[in-house]
Amino acid sequence: MSATPATIPSWAVGDITVHRIDETLLPPATGPWLLPDATPDVVAGQAWLRPHFADDEGVLRIDSHSFAFTAGGLRVLVDTGIGNGKTRANPAWHNLRTDYLERLTAAGFPPESVDLVVLTHLHADHVGWNTREENGVWVPTFPRARYLTSRTEREFWAGYAMEDARRMMFEDSVLPVEEAGLLDLVDVPAEGTEIAPGLRLLPTPGHTPGHLAVELTSGGETALITGDCVHHPVQFARPGIGACVDIDPERSEATRRSLLGSLAGTDTLVLGTHFAPPTAGRVVADGSAYRLLPVPAA
Repeated sequence: MSATPATIPSWAVGDITVHRIDETLLPPATGPWLLPDATPDVVAGQAWLRPHFADDEGVLRIDSHSFAFTAGGLRVLVDTGIGNGKTRANPAWHNLRTDYLERLTAAGFPPESVDLVVLTHLHADHVGWNTREENGVWVPTFPRARYLTSRTEREFWAGYAMEDARRMMFEDSVLPVEEAGLLDLVDVPAEGTEIAPGLRLLPTPGHTPGHLAVELTSGGETALITGDCVHHPVQFARPGIGACVDIDPERSEATRRSLLGSLAGTDTLVLGTHFAPPTAGRVVADGSAYRLLPVPAA
């Protein structure tokens, strides 16, 4: 069934409408692999995670999706998912055939209309739709767009001894954009940097050294797109739970605690890059930790 505008979830942030562009629901085995300390007993102790973010058996629900919006006159896409037809070591990511581009187009963002692609970090499930295959060659999916990530992020991976799977990901999803002259590297200071009116990048290191969160402001309202500084709402309740793929686990936890503390009790809408529907919510204090108060999409 083809996507229509009515099936594309969205949230209003002042005058900005943020659309969730669904790619795929990740399999149940993703949770125990990605967040091994989020055991069924831990999940069961947080009743508010059910039914949206976990099932009755304590299995986490985890999604892959992007966010698209217009801000400062720019048509923006944040992260590009896993991609179609990519050879990947993770079987959940391997050789996907999804209707992602149809959904993006149905939301009003056909690939040729996108001005800016913001990459929170350079992991396989965030850069896949950077490119698509044409006549056996990987070419930029968004030919008019500038692709943007932090300088710290790109320089880290430039000096990293990559395993074969990561090298393949760079070769099919990062280097073609770079070689086309479309990749921009941004220096992001501790206080963040505005890249367009109402669009700000915030450093949230730990998961990767140059990881970014994306802040939107319009009409006195604010939203924050997490990237992978938080993978799942269970980490609101247990900020010490880290991901097995965090480059610097201690820094990742410190970033998460600082971010959640700054958001708790505010009206900031948190949009989780891997949060299953309803995907968005506001952070509220819950004892010595936090929980997510869901805000359903329109």
